[in-house]
Formats: sequence, structure tokens, C-alpha cells
Amino acid sequence: MALAGVRVLELAGLAPAPFCGMILSDFGAQVIRVDKINSSHFPMDTMGRGKRSIALNLKSSNGVDILKSLCKKSDVLLEPFRHGVMESLGLGPEVLLSENPKLIYARLTGYGQSGKYARSAGHDINYVSLSGLLSKLGKKHENPVSPLNLLADFAGGGVICALGITMALLERVQSGQGQVIDSSMVEGAAYLGSFVWKSQKLGLWSRSRGENLLDGGAPFYCTYKTLDGKYMAVGALEPQFYKELLKGLNLDSSDLPSQMSFSDWPEIRKIFTETFEQKTQAEWCHIFNGTDACVTPVVSLNEVTAHQHNKERGSFIINDQGEVSPRPAPVLSRTPAAPDASRDPFVGEHTYEVLSEYGFSAKEISNFQTSGAIACNTPKSQL
Repeated sequence: MALAGVRVLELAGLAPAPFCGMILSDFGAQVIRVDKINSSHFPMDTMGRGKRSIALNLKSSNGVDILKSLCKKSDVLLEPFRHGVMESLGLGPEVLLSENPKLIYARLTGYGQSGKYARSAGHDINYVSLSGLLSKLGKKHENPVSPLNLLADFAGGGVICALGITMALLERVQSGQGQVIDSSMVEGAAYLGSFVWKSQKLGLWSRSRGENLLDGGAPFYCTYKTLDGKYMAVGALEPQFYKELLKGLNLDSSDLPSQMSFSDWPEIRKIFTETFEQKTQAEWCHIFNGTDACVTPVVSLNEVTAHQHNKERGSFIINDQGEVSPRPAPVLSRTPAAPDASRDPFVGEHTYEVLSEYGFSAKEISNFQTSGAIACNTPKSQL
């Protein structure tokens, strides 16, 4: 796989960092999740695919020394803590990079390593709000609406950080040097929204939230409820696609206002709404399949694996526990991802195994466990 041979240490966190680590693991990196010794055996992290887990007490000097030793032989350290936490533990980038100049030290946080909010708590909705994008999301005359916790946590956080790590690894081939990655979810989310800023002069966002071409304001770029209570997604922006949409709906353009007449959009939406409510989702799919009307079904999580397109591409995978999840993307022709199908690791399940691989003796490991610096939890003890 593309990242085969890359050693990653991921300090346990929630959502963004685990997803970043899973991306790296899916594409071949050896990812070791560093859990706290007093964590539940069954972590909240649901993105442990392909990872191993060690349990360390970073509040003990031995635990800190163990992590330092692991970093000396690793390529990447991924940490999700607020500004100053790693430094307070004696594990800041200055310390670890002095011991391993080739280390990629990735810091994935909400607000970044500097600025007024660097030490503040927050969640996805807070980061998106500060990015400016939340002000553009939602319906007319309603409060802004956060699109799940996808935009900052996973897109602006996990994915952007993984991109930074792979770029740093690529640059290291030339320089032989590691570096620090300051991955802010505020900035990651804002960067993903570059089109919004760069298209301001085009007039795409000149109207109020929920009244523009691409934010649900246009009747030909939104969703409609069907007879059976399901939904269809319509994205017929271009004239040729809009023509196909009207054809499928059995509507005559001469009976409708002009497509780009903003003031008439409510009237067009009313007509489209009434029309879509006359047939089931399956019936509309039959009508629009094979056309360029840009009309597709809104498929639920329970239905994605059964959809013909997804089945033909193998877009979703099932692990050994029967759980469905998306196939890693993108698909590389020679070195595609090969996600692990086994269960996620228990906390500390691989402590002994990993420390042995990194050169610690059985006696040292036993002493670490006795002192409370590590925890070794075997699968058998979890059952």
C-alpha cells in the first residue's frame, strides 16, 4: 500500500485524530494508538480500524520516557490536545524533534497552536462558526445549521491533517528532516470553503442565506419528498440538465417562469413539490435513470450497500463483525487501500507486543507494568 512502512503514533482522542489515523492505517501505515491506562477497555474511538493499542501513563516519568523512546523510532506523532498540554508533559516538539529530527509532529486541534482561542475548549460547531462558513448554512429566516460534525472534525480536521502528514513525509524524502504540522480545524474548514470566498464576485452568495443558487434557494438544486415519504435530490443547474428535469417531471417550460428568475423560484418550487409528491422514490428513479437530469435518490445509511451503483463499485465494505462502512477513498490503481476487516483493538491490547518490537526487554516491560507506567490487556481478559 502507498504508506507501507510508515510508523505512526496516535495519541488517543475523539473523532478528528482517530479518523486521521484511520486514513493513514487504511493506506498501509502501521498506526499505534496510545491510550491512557485508566481508559475503558472498550474505547469511545470507533475508528481504530487496522490500529494496535498500547496503554501508557503519561503522568509518570517512565510513561513519558517510553513514549520518547517510541518517537525515536517512529515517522509520525499525531496528537489532539489543546495548546500547551504536550509541553507540560515534557513531550513538546522541541524535545521530540531534537531526539528524532526526522519525526513528523502533527498537532490536530480546533483552534490551532496560537491565537486567542488556542487554549479554549470547542467542538465542530464552534470551529465552523469561526470559519465563517456556518453563517452560510441553513434555510431562509432560520438559524444557521451545522451539517452534522463533518465539516470541521472530519473534513477540515482529519482529512486536512492527513494531507499535511503525507506532504511532510514526501518533503522529508528530499530534505531528510521532519517538521511540525499545526492543523487547525477552523482553518481547515475555512480552506475547504475557499470556493465560497473566491466566488463572491460571481454573485452566487449575494442573497440571504438559503436564497442562493447552491444553498437550497434554487428549486432545481434541493431535495423533494416523494409519495412514499422518501426523498429525491435535484441538481439540475445547467440549462441542458434543467431541460431533462422538466422532461422527467412531464412539465412544459412554456408553462413555467424562467429558470433563473429569482423572484419566481418560490412558484417553481411549489410546482416541483406537488409533482414529486405524486410518485414514489422508486418510480422517480425509474424515470430519471439514464438521463442527464441530475436527479438521484436520497439513500439512507441502511440502503447504501443495496444501491446498484455502490454495489458495482464496491463503495462500501463489511468487516468481520458485519459492520458496514465506506471503502477508503480515493482508489489508487497500483497501491489501493486494503482496510483491515478485524475488530478494533481493545485498550492496551498490544502493549507488550509493541514495546517488544521497539526493543524493550521482557523484564523492562514487567517492571513498567508493576510501576503503573503501562497496562497490558489481553483480548481474553475482556471477554
